[in-house]
Amino acid sequence: QLKLAESGGGLVQPGGSLRLSCTASGLTLENYATAWFRQSPGKEREAVGCISSAGSNTYYANFVKGRFTVSRDNAKNTVYLQMNRLNAEDTAVYYCASVERNFYCSGYKEPNTFPLWGQGTQVTISA
Repeated sequence: QLKLAESGGGLVQPGGSLRLSCTASGLTLENYATAWFRQSPGKEREAVGCISSAGSNTYYANFVKGRFTVSRDNAKNTVYLQMNRLNAEDTAVYYCASVERNFYCSGYKEPNTFPLWGQGTQVTISA
């Protein structure tokens, strides 16, 4: 069974950092483009960033450029989202999502691009 599992969410003070993990089972994540999305109450799900399959091309939404970094550890079959300089607007449930053989994260801003999703992890930024 193909499965993605997020972890690493929690409560962080403004200005702090957090690293989320997306660990795959039943598939080799290196062969998949993996994106991070987030969703706040009353808002649509929005893409945060993406790492391409095979290589390590990365793409980011404008609102996180310079603060967030997507990376992968193939030995651990895991993709990470390092989040720095967090603020209250970053509060959301964060999801990872993957699609096979997408070498340039084509269509990564559209949730429908990704057939495989994790269950989500809550990130709360509050003093």
